[in-house]
Amino acid sequence: MKIFSWRRYVPSGRSLVIGLPFVWLFLFLFIPFLLVFKISFADLKFGVPPYTPLAEMQDDTLSLLLHLRSYVLLFSDNLYLDTYFSSVKIAAISTFFCVLIGYPMAYYIARAKPGIRHYLLLAVILPFWTSLLLRVYAWVGLLRTDGVINNVLLWLGVIDSPLTLYRTELAVYIGLVYAYLPFFILPLYANLVKLDVRLLEAASDLGARPWSTFLHVTLPLSMPGVIAGAMLVFIPSIGEYVIPEMLGGADTLMMGRIMWNEFFNNADWPMAAAVTCVMVLLLIIPLVLFQYSQMRHLQNERK
Repeated sequence: MKIFSWRRYVPSGRSLVIGLPFVWLFLFLFIPFLLVFKISFADLKFGVPPYTPLAEMQDDTLSLLLHLRSYVLLFSDNLYLDTYFSSVKIAAISTFFCVLIGYPMAYYIARAKPGIRHYLLLAVILPFWTSLLLRVYAWVGLLRTDGVINNVLLWLGVIDSPLTLYRTELAVYIGLVYAYLPFFILPLYANLVKLDVRLLEAASDLGARPWSTFLHVTLPLSMPGVIAGAMLVFIPSIGEYVIPEMLGGADTLMMGRIMWNEFFNNADWPMAAAVTCVMVLLLIIPLVLFQYSQMRHLQNERK
């Protein structure tokens, strides 16, 4: 005879530690996304709220009204399609330059002496102590036609006339790489600092040259850190709003600017919600690939 016991249903400390973050994500991420997803199937209406309800009760009949206007317009209007491609392109190129610049920096910090390493990490983290808005606004003063960069180049005689840097796509790349470079360096550093130095010494003893050791030992073992850092740069860069708005020109198409215009300038909440839902679906693809690479790396470590 089985005796009922409440102890079986009392969650353990481990379950609470694991469950609380999931509860937080469910309340503040999943439920808001469901609300946005619901709004994407509504129709535009002048009023408060500026969209039609999905369910109506008339003559004791509950009607469910799903409007596909936003999604049809989204996939038929070249503006939105070009914006998606432009956002992915800008985010991918920015991620590439973060990898190109951040890998040597993370490698140097990981191989530095412990006493110096803390100061180098502090230099990487230090920009986070200042608001992103202020840091991007500082780049406005640097990149303007009469800014610091043009004045220095003119003074050195490198150029004869000021360069057009401000309000260009190049300025957006500079701002994105500057803002998200620490997000790549930190996870890669955490991976490189745990790398067993004896593997490098063994490769050197076997006659491998430094570049060969890097390509066949260091780089493969650091790929989880590279992928994690690249995802931390790529994913938020797609939906970035502040940097393209302050540094980019009118022809700089980014999803963050489109969503802002649809929500606040056009007051077209269903269209903005549809743009958001499709962007989230696009971001799920790199997240799935990242999760697959992490699971594969853990399986290789267990072997």
